[in-house]
Amino acid sequence: MAAALLVQPAGRGCWDEPLRIAARGLAPGQPLTLRACLRDEKGARFRAHARYRADARGELDLARAPALGGSFAGLEPMGLLWALEPDRPFWRLLKRDVRTPFVVRLELLDGHEPDAGRLLASAGLERHFMAPGVRRLPVRAGRVRATLFLPPGEGRFPGIIDLFGTGGGLCEYRASLLAGHGFAVLALAYFRFEDLPEHLSDVHLEYFEEAVGFMLQHPKVKGPSVGLLGFSKGGDLCLSMASFLKGITATVLINACVANTVVPLHYKDMIIPNLGNEPGKLKTTESGLLNYVDIWNNPLEEPNHQSIIPLEKAEGPFLFIVGMDDQNWKSGFYAQIASERLQAHGKERPQILYYPGTGHCIDPPYFPPSRASVHALLGEAIFYGGEPKAQSRAQVDAWQQIQTFFRKHLNGKNPVKHSKI
Repeated sequence: MAAALLVQPAGRGCWDEPLRIAARGLAPGQPLTLRACLRDEKGARFRAHARYRADARGELDLARAPALGGSFAGLEPMGLLWALEPDRPFWRLLKRDVRTPFVVRLELLDGHEPDAGRLLASAGLERHFMAPGVRRLPVRAGRVRATLFLPPGEGRFPGIIDLFGTGGGLCEYRASLLAGHGFAVLALAYFRFEDLPEHLSDVHLEYFEEAVGFMLQHPKVKGPSVGLLGFSKGGDLCLSMASFLKGITATVLINACVANTVVPLHYKDMIIPNLGNEPGKLKTTESGLLNYVDIWNNPLEEPNHQSIIPLEKAEGPFLFIVGMDDQNWKSGFYAQIASERLQAHGKERPQILYYPGTGHCIDPPYFPPSRASVHALLGEAIFYGGEPKAQSRAQVDAWQQIQTFFRKHLNGKNPVKHSKI
């Protein structure tokens, strides 16, 4: 019997959906190499490989067979995705157009790399970012520049506003995937997109208030409030939104600061200054990467105290997701400050999830953990921290925790099961 490579779901599936990869028709104990390859929208190639050995029946199942080396080792059924590495140094895998899939090619070879022999079998996979029936609606309402993703089906859905950090532009891949689990998600840009400011300068909270209003007035969004999901700078913006704006019920912060960062924040006649920093404390790793973790001033000390977001005004509940090896700033320290301040003002204690070996960029499942990449605005390679295997596990767990949190506090429905596209 000829060797065959079996993948479930076959052909097409969503990026955050786990795969079962197996092979049969092999010789008992046969040494094998599995390779994975994809190209992003800019043509950059990402590759991973692992060495295996067939079992006594001439079969291989990545759910049971540990990798013997290569891009990863041990029992890692999804390792061929999360261990993908770019040919180009410090190039991060991002999905820029969620309307098209990533096409992944899998190859099964006889023997072990680097001396692997003939190709035994291959398979092509389409990993989509919009589950069947998810609708993508560009939003140009008033000043708001965004994309709304709606789940399949009739009725109204719990709403979430999704914010990213200082890279700017409109990032849709997290929102599109989350919509496949039953949420109406607004991926919101706030600079460096269309007619929005090109640079991150003074931020006005009225813009985000307009986005909240848009969601609450949308006929497909289930009120009377929405949730917020923010990463990095987007996280402290979500904290400010939860502190000053009405109509917000639940907020998830991924490696966020408890203080307003980077630029001043304006709202009506109020200004919150940005947390100061000391550029002289900037470090450079042996690989020439910039490490920003120590440059930020302590927000508990004057005059930096003025930059702390007034959580006594905040409406919870909150979920803080913390990478304990975050090398952008001290996310765990900030989450603890937030917890203490919320409780000091009689607020509910926030849920804090600490993930060891996890850096700053916590993406949805199976994205290769970004330990370092060239920052979109700075144009230089930044060190974000994290150990790939530990962070890959953290991304899977955090993704489930985010959905559970919003489902509980936004009164959402049970998760939508992906079906074949």
